[in-house]
Amino acid sequence: MAETALAGVRPEIPASWADLPFFRDHWPALWERLAATPGWQPAAENIFRALTLTPRQSVRVVILGQDPYPTAGRAQGLAFSFPPGVPPRDSLKNILAELASDTGQSKSDGDLAGWARQGVLLLNTTLTVPLGQAYGHKGWGWQHLTGQILQATAQDGPRAFLLWGAPAQKLCAKLPRDGHLFLESAHPSPLSAYRGFFGSRPFSQTNAWLEAQGQPQIDWQA
Repeated sequence: MAETALAGVRPEIPASWADLPFFRDHWPALWERLAATPGWQPAAENIFRALTLTPRQSVRVVILGQDPYPTAGRAQGLAFSFPPGVPPRDSLKNILAELASDTGQSKSDGDLAGWARQGVLLLNTTLTVPLGQAYGHKGWGWQHLTGQILQATAQDGPRAFLLWGAPAQKLCAKLPRDGHLFLESAHPSPLSAYRGFFGSRPFSQTNAWLEAQGQPQIDWQA
């Protein structure tokens, strides 16, 4: 259960993102609904973890997921990330397999906070999920936040967008393309990874593009 929500602990809005209209127009009602609903994750203090670890001015790469893992204890507030020390499974296992194939680097731990701290915004399109029910909060209003984040990020300067799967690609279809890197492929889930995610080489392409922009590369082993 969302223990912090039941205790009335409202998540802190990350300062660098606080001026987005979502936090004025949609967040109060959405939080009220969440606080009255038991059995969802991540924990309330981790809802905006992606925005906290990757402030707006630090974003260099955007990896767009769908919604948090519905398995109890797994969601950490970062798209695709697992808790520290938990062996990666499902989509993340395939992501790390592609990392090894693409760069020769291995990352056995599924915690992606090290990526987030380097400017990789690990953003889910829906930031909460009922336990055991994927997409259960899809229509709750999170799309307003996701859309505003993507628009703001694209306006702030050159960014790399790693769009895995049709939903992520559709959400970003209207973003301006000039100056940005868009890498689109199949989703890394076990159901679709062999349809174009494996072999897409997103990590080396992103680092080559960042280097061309005069920016440090991402240490994907972090």
